[in-house]
Amino acid sequence: MTLTAPSPNRTQAFLDALASHADKPLVFQLNGETLVHEGYHVTEVKAVTVEAMDCGGRADAWRETVVQLWNGGGEEDQGFMTVGKFLNIYGQVARSVPVRGDAELRIEYGDARNPTIQYRVGGLDVRSDQVLVNLSYPAVSCKPNDERLAAGQSACCGPSASTVELVSLEEVPVQASKGGCCS
Repeated sequence: MTLTAPSPNRTQAFLDALASHADKPLVFQLNGETLVHEGYHVTEVKAVTVEAMDCGGRADAWRETVVQLWNGGGEEDQGFMTVGKFLNIYGQVARSVPVRGDAELRIEYGDARNPTIQYRVGGLDVRSDQVLVNLSYPAVSCKPNDERLAAGQSACCGPSASTVELVSLEEVPVQASKGGCCS
């Protein structure tokens, strides 16, 4: 039986979705293919605070949890890490590092064939013999444009929208808008 869970892209939602599958191997895949091979390690769990300003000049801050995975320990014969071992490692980190359940979860991985990227969790596929974590590539977007589209308005960025130029690097971004939503 396969149970496909909705995207648990928040840290606690991911942990909760894994909780009842402790004995199953935890497999990370991208586009239906295994990305992180047997014998991987959780090398770091990071509690990250991002402070940013979007192209519309609005400051924002949010939290992320980044779980860094590494192949290369020569332990391929031990198979995939179990969900229980993963949860135990996370629990040890959570006792010492201020990770937050509402933080967006990212899985960081790279090897000789794949550049190091912080992937997004696209969903979980719980099977009788394993738990597959479906990863997706991160995306870049224009927040003001995304908000316009979500409100049913026309796009303000893209080929038909005007460009934005950074006028000064000396001051907190002073932008000269030539139309569009980035003003």
